[in-house]
Amino acid sequence: MTVLLSEVARAVGGVLTGADVEVATATHDSRAVVAGALFCAIVGTNHDGHDHVADAVAAGAVAALVERDVDVDVSRVRVPNVRRAAGPAAAVIHGHPSRSMDVIGVTGTNGKTTVTWMLEAAIGASGRGAGVIGTIGARVHGEPVSLERTTPEGPDFQRLLATMRDRGVEMVATEVSSHALDLHRVDGTWFRVAAFTNLTQDHLDHHGDMETYYRAKRALFTAAFAEQAVIWIDDEHGARLATETDLPVTSVGTAATADAVLREPQATLAGGTARLEVDGGTLELATPLLGGHNLANAAVAAVAAIRSGLDAHAVIEGIAAATPPPGRLERVDEGQPFTVLVDYAHTPDAVAVVVDELRQLLPAGGRLHVVVGAGGDRDATKRGPMGAAAARADHVVATSDNPRSEDPQVILEAVVAGARGAATTPDAVEGVLDRREAIRRAFAAAAADDIVLIAGKGHEQHQELADRVVEFDDRVVAAEELRGLVPS
Repeated sequence: MTVLLSEVARAVGGVLTGADVEVATATHDSRAVVAGALFCAIVGTNHDGHDHVADAVAAGAVAALVERDVDVDVSRVRVPNVRRAAGPAAAVIHGHPSRSMDVIGVTGTNGKTTVTWMLEAAIGASGRGAGVIGTIGARVHGEPVSLERTTPEGPDFQRLLATMRDRGVEMVATEVSSHALDLHRVDGTWFRVAAFTNLTQDHLDHHGDMETYYRAKRALFTAAFAEQAVIWIDDEHGARLATETDLPVTSVGTAATADAVLREPQATLAGGTARLEVDGGTLELATPLLGGHNLANAAVAAVAAIRSGLDAHAVIEGIAAATPPPGRLERVDEGQPFTVLVDYAHTPDAVAVVVDELRQLLPAGGRLHVVVGAGGDRDATKRGPMGAAAARADHVVATSDNPRSEDPQVILEAVVAGARGAATTPDAVEGVLDRREAIRRAFAAAAADDIVLIAGKGHEQHQELADRVVEFDDRVVAAEELRGLVPS
């Protein structure tokens, strides 16, 4: 489909200069321009899209969305802020795809991927076509689509939604990161349900402080974005959000005051069960995912799915059948006598939660070993707390994560200091810079009935260093090391 540029201009409050051409798509990347495109000249931290308008036109763009005049012969729409206008402009061009499907947006520091994964299973069990967008990519009817970031830039996000709509998707579960909200990547999207999991320290390199971080998340819970909210209120920020949003709220939690109450949660190494009381009835909630925190995720997913119009019993069946997302407490089993789990936990709270959960699942006499690091070029204040959170285990091997441009030894020392400062037995904390060697060290210390948690990278398949990116998948490396320990 195509729309006139004047229609786009009216929708975003812009001023049209030049011919009223037809546009068929939108992009912010001059390298991705196709014939008939509107090029959105986003001003970024390192690049200004206005410098690439000529390249975009040469590649086939028929119009540009700009904040200032450019010396290029092309129709243009001028707006005060291209980043704010790009998503709504793309939504108009693609026929407002989010209005043609039931879109569930999931935000929070931890649990977004797991909740959307469970939602995908619930949608499928309900017999409806499912789409998913998030940290581990996008899927359309189960088929993978690669993404550069958790929530794509506005034009890409609308184009992806339009692709899903055109391929018969009826419901979409999408992660909505704080960056996406702060940088207007989901502007122009309408959510049937906005869901909140929790808020803990992360991304302060971008937001500056927790209050700003919270306000970025809260932006999703407004009438401009969503019809209704599902909020986990055992989290203090969730409890606050439930009182501050102007949306109709279904609160979810373990307290009797919640609208949907999670009762009698039981977690084992085989998964978890609980009763979910909602809408005057009781549902038997079950998940093969480990830990009580995943029962909370399952409760949020179930209520969000029900509020989106799905049959409650089909939702419960779908969640019970959902396998763990890649790198989320994912087992690595090569016949060793101890349990090995790889998890994406990369914030102090996420590490603390998963360590505490696993301690409760330990067999009598078992010990918990944690391999953990912290990323470079990210919030440096969480490195010590990451180590401190891991120190709740019996044995910590601090190591390198994705150091990026920073000195990995400096990062490691901060994690080790945090761990030793919090550990009951400081000698139980080791610092091993090489991540493979750190994993090997944890395995060497593990005995039968122990659990080894490898935290931080989860599904990631590479390690980002200052001068290169190398292949490194914790799951693959763990399997290789375990095969060396277990007799064939």
